[in-house]
Amino acid sequence: MVALLFIDLDRFKPVNDQYGHATGDALLRQVAQRLEHSLREEDTIARLGGDEFVVVLPDLEQTDSPAVVAQKIVSVLSQPFKIDDNLIDISCSIGISVFPEDASTAEALIARADAAMYQAKQAGRGNWRCASHDTTAGCEDVPA
Repeated sequence: MVALLFIDLDRFKPVNDQYGHATGDALLRQVAQRLEHSLREEDTIARLGGDEFVVVLPDLEQTDSPAVVAQKIVSVLSQPFKIDDNLIDISCSIGISVFPEDASTAEALIARADAAMYQAKQAGRGNWRCASHDTTAGCEDVPA
């Protein structure tokens, strides 16, 4: 089982608008560092562009829960970031999809996770949603 987490930073545009693009770039670097420290060595992090990241969690056992990882990321990224003399508060919205339960191709897996991320944003941001609420996908283990 492989899980894909589609992460979008909430309130990132106002950071660029208020503090400038150099601060926004520094924030993205700090986000990437926090993500790296929150995941296993075998997990993969990629920045898709702008303020969107994808995390791939390979080799999950049935007892592993991508929802637990998503909740950890939401918590870690909700802590203030210190850039220069500024404390910056953001949050993130995460969509989760699981192979092979939710999709059988990489493109479909990303599309399902992206759609779930938009559901998380519509639910108030700073949280996560699953493409499927099937317990085999590990999305029932942690309340959103």
